[in-house]
Amino acid sequence: MRRLGAVVSAYDVRPSSADEVRSMGATFIDLQLEVLEGAGGYAREMTEDRAAKQRELLTPFIAAADVLITTAAVPGRPAPRLVTADMVKAMKAGSVVVDLAAETGGNVEGAKPGEIVEVNGVRIWGGKDVPSQLPFHASQLFSRNCLNLLMLMI
Repeated sequence: MRRLGAVVSAYDVRPSSADEVRSMGATFIDLQLEVLEGAGGYAREMTEDRAAKQRELLTPFIAAADVLITTAAVPGRPAPRLVTADMVKAMKAGSVVVDLAAETGGNVEGAKPGEIVEVNGVRIWGGKDVPSQLPFHASQLFSRNCLNLLMLMI
């Protein structure tokens, strides 16, 4: 995807998400690993061997990223560890990591809920209570749209 200069790629253990990624103009990263799609479109839990292989294959993509956003969560369980400290150290200084699963243990090693941690010039933000922050921003966006529409009318 090249909007505002961004080149976006995404990965998910569910192949059905590939079409969604491509429909937004992004590149889907296909690691050629076994499918982990369960009932209802949710991902199944993976074995440690599978997780290690996934981390190994994702390492070059993560090292090349300027921004990395992780969102993997398993209801009622700790979040799966997707990114190790070594993978973060391989990223360029100035890169940013957003771990939206930090409250449940984090997808990124070293992420702390509600804090920004810097590792070798890479900033890791651990999300804390992110869903409760969305209504404020959604309301701001909506009100700005309404204001702009009214300004065009008058």
